[in-house]
Amino acid sequence: MLPRRRRGWCELLRTLNLAHKSASVTGEAGLRAASPTRTRKRAFKIRGDMALAVLVLLPSIIAVALFIYSFIGWTFYISTVKWNSQIIDYTFVGLRNWERLFTDSRFHIDLRNLVYYAVGFMSQCIIFGFLLASLIDQKIKGETIFRTVFILPFAVSGIVTGVAWRWLMQPTTGINLLFANLGFENFQPTWNSHPDFGMWAVSIAAAWQFTGYVMALYLAGLRGIPHELLEAAAIDGAGSYAKYRYVIIPLLMPVTFTALVLTGMNSIRVFDLVSAMSGSGPAFATDTLAFFMFQSTFGAYRYSLGAAIGAFMILLSFFLIVPYLMSMQRETER
Repeated sequence: MLPRRRRGWCELLRTLNLAHKSASVTGEAGLRAASPTRTRKRAFKIRGDMALAVLVLLPSIIAVALFIYSFIGWTFYISTVKWNSQIIDYTFVGLRNWERLFTDSRFHIDLRNLVYYAVGFMSQCIIFGFLLASLIDQKIKGETIFRTVFILPFAVSGIVTGVAWRWLMQPTTGINLLFANLGFENFQPTWNSHPDFGMWAVSIAAAWQFTGYVMALYLAGLRGIPHELLEAAAIDGAGSYAKYRYVIIPLLMPVTFTALVLTGMNSIRVFDLVSAMSGSGPAFATDTLAFFMFQSTFGAYRYSLGAAIGAFMILLSFFLIVPYLMSMQRETER
């Protein structure tokens, strides 16, 4: 038999222990009972946020669907009907307009010009944009002034750029005056309308306008590289060339891919610059798909043929947009 005082303490501890267990069971039961309520509240809150987001984005979604995707579908539809005059004719002809387009000699010249222009324009923008960004990234004095000067042409419209460069490339003015002052008076080519290198000359004017924007992309990418990586490369004995070759350039590949997509899209849809500089040129030397579409649609009233050209340009752009969206999706998943 335990002493009375000790027996009393044991009964008290037993009572407290039973009360604690009872409270725990009651609390767990209460939590289990309250858990579905909180779950329903959380689900309701999520559904409310989704509904609010859809409500806010709905006008933009409707506008994009109506003024972009519906018109794209309408363009593809018009390319399959017989509307090649001022009289509207929705007679379905299938791919006859596409067959006529692919057998047109002007279309073949435009494809060749597209390749020339794209190679010249994209290479100039990426190479010079990267070089300018690398120079500005050296923390030079007057960095803000240089950035402004280099990116200012991007703010100028394509028509203004075309008119200015058309004057610069005239046989007796602009660039040719420099050669004349150097003693080459007989060297007076028509740069922007030459049958052989007219498209290359147009790409120079376009690169002058767009290189500043590519420079800004590369500069942002350079400023985003962690200094620890560059310091580690320097400690390992990497010089300037090795640092750019094995560290900086690989890290800037997403920026380069973005620049390729943007310059490639500009190459496909270029119109205003070409129309201001030389038009289609002699023997379509500087003709483009967009200029061909404009003249076919609004000059010759061949609406179905113009729609086929526009639809072809959209299909070309898919080869740039789809890989870009896929890469962005992979980056998001990472």
